[in-house]
Amino acid sequence: MNRTPLRSTQIKSLGYDAGRRLMEVELTGGTIMAYSGVSQSVYDGLLRASNPQSYYRDRIEEEFTGIKIK
Repeated sequence: MNRTPLRSTQIKSLGYDAGRRLMEVELTGGTIMAYSGVSQSVYDGLLRASNPQSYYRDRIEEEFTGIKIK
């Protein structure tokens, strides 16, 4: 999955597969988390967020179950 770099102290990059509604979040420490059932608008919101860490914590981690893939 191609990832888009993100300017964030905790999130290195994001990837999204719209067909599968799957988002991958690469954290700065090297961990990659996968979240299923994520809408395009939630993914876009994280890309555009002025504070990506807060958006990730509030809209992703609390709403979706993540699976560590790396």
